[in-house]
Amino acid sequence: MKKISILIFGISLLTGCGRFGKKETDATKDIRIVSVSKHLTEMLFAIGKGHDIVGRDLTSNYPDSAKLLTTVGYHRALNAEGIIAMNPDLVIHSNDVGPANVMPQVEKAGLKIKVFGGANTFDSAKILLADLGKYFGAEARADSVIKKMDADMQLVLAAQKEIKDSPTVMIIQYGQANNNYFVMSGRKGPGDKMIALAGGRVAAYDAKGARQLSAEAVAQANPDIIIATDFGFDKIGGAENFKSLPGVGLTNAAKNNRIYRFEEHDIVYFGPRTGENILKLMQLLHPDFHAEKK
Repeated sequence: MKKISILIFGISLLTGCGRFGKKETDATKDIRIVSVSKHLTEMLFAIGKGHDIVGRDLTSNYPDSAKLLTTVGYHRALNAEGIIAMNPDLVIHSNDVGPANVMPQVEKAGLKIKVFGGANTFDSAKILLADLGKYFGAEARADSVIKKMDADMQLVLAAQKEIKDSPTVMIIQYGQANNNYFVMSGRKGPGDKMIALAGGRVAAYDAKGARQLSAEAVAQANPDIIIATDFGFDKIGGAENFKSLPGVGLTNAAKNNRIYRFEEHDIVYFGPRTGENILKLMQLLHPDFHAEKK
């Protein structure tokens, strides 16, 4: 904390000399951006502003170009020093960051912060893209992305008519903040909406608010399919090892070898590739549909 305070103090002195905060950032020009919300990172790349990003949070890993950028920490466990050290003209997030004191510290250092909306629904993602396009002077690119999203969703709606079954689905994610596996589905978030759009049903999981897997609740939910997000799937070493998690081995998903790896950034927010991602999910949930599409 002492080191952070010294750094902030030093930057505050520069602020008085006009280094930071004295003039409004023109986001339509090339500037240095730190993005600490993964959906914003992907969207900036989609509208042609990815080259301006100099720092990202740990989970901002799409597209592959984003992985080459310097990380400033997990988005819910950031530190001001790491962000300030990137010397950005602008820091962007969607109020999904922590701890609570980090952004006030960044702002106190004279850095400009801009808060954008979330992308928890298809419509909110389109609104957000339009807002980003306007703010960063990339309206035409944003409009093009939105049109593609609409076209992709029409393909999803058409594909839904071919679906004959409705398996129950559970999404299990690995929380990098608390180092625990937990059930992400059943919270009425983007994952639940995507399961429904892909022709599945969310497996009922009642663990009384537990932040890690409850063996009894997983077994009782007994999903037909388990979607394992990539970090946790890879960390444990694949589908067979995944069956060793509490309660997982007792499910129909484990017995029928229907535990599938899925990229976390493809199922935790809506964005430019959502239609494509739902079609991928649809192929996992409905083997007959997958066979027909081949």
